[in-house]
Amino acid sequence: MYYPTMPPQKMDKVLVLLNCFPSLHVPHHLPSSPPISSTSPSPPSPTRRALSLSIISLSTALFSIPTFSCPAASSATSITDFLDLPNSGGVKALDLRIGSGPVPDEGDQVAIHYYGRLAAKQGWRFDSTYDHKDSAGEPVPFVFTLGSGKVIAGIETAVRSMKVGGVRRVIIPPSQGYQNTTQEPLPPNFFDRQRLFTTIFNPTRLANGEGSTLGTLIFDIELVSLRNQ
Repeated sequence: MYYPTMPPQKMDKVLVLLNCFPSLHVPHHLPSSPPISSTSPSPPSPTRRALSLSIISLSTALFSIPTFSCPAASSATSITDFLDLPNSGGVKALDLRIGSGPVPDEGDQVAIHYYGRLAAKQGWRFDSTYDHKDSAGEPVPFVFTLGSGKVIAGIETAVRSMKVGGVRRVIIPPSQGYQNTTQEPLPPNFFDRQRLFTTIFNPTRLANGEGSTLGTLIFDIELVSLRNQ
C-alpha cells in the first residue's frame, strides 16, 4: 500500500499541536483539547479540509487518551515534547514513564500492554489489551517476537528503545502503521476490525489524496516484560 508523504508545511501544522504540551506529568486522564475553529471566509478545498479534520482529530486524540492506571504514573518523568525516533520513518514518541529494566534485543519475545487509537476517527480507541481478559479476569498482554515483521513497524520501532516497565505514547504515520489487514495487533472484535480497516484503506479517500492522514495511529505502550530467545 502506497501512502503519499505529507508535505513539510502540512506536517508543521501537526507539530504545532504536538508542541502544545509545556509540561506533561501523566495524569490519569489528560484534559480535553479546546474546540478549533476556522475564521477563513472562503470554503477550503477537499484536500485542505481533509488535512484540517485530520489535525483536529489528532489533537483531540492526543489530549483524550487515558494513561495506564498504575501507581507510578503520577510520579513519572516530565517530558516536554514528542521526539522523532531515529530511523523510524517518522514515528514520534513521548515517554510517559521511563522503565528501569533491560532494553530488548532483536529476536527477543516481548510482552506489552497498549491502547490503540485512530486519529482519523477523533481518537477512536479501536483496541486495548486491558480489554483482553484471561479466565481469572486479568488483562492479557500482547506478546510478539521483536523483528518478526508480523507487527506494524511503528510498534516495533517504539519498543526497541524502551526499557521494561516504561510507558511510551507514539504517533505512528500511515507508512509505519497497517499496510494490510493481517498485521498485528488486530482488534479481536470483528466490527472494530472492519471499522479500522475500512477507514485506513478507504479507496475513495485514498484517491482524493488523504493517504497521508487516514492511517495515523496513536498508541500508548507499556513494555511489561521480555524474554531472550
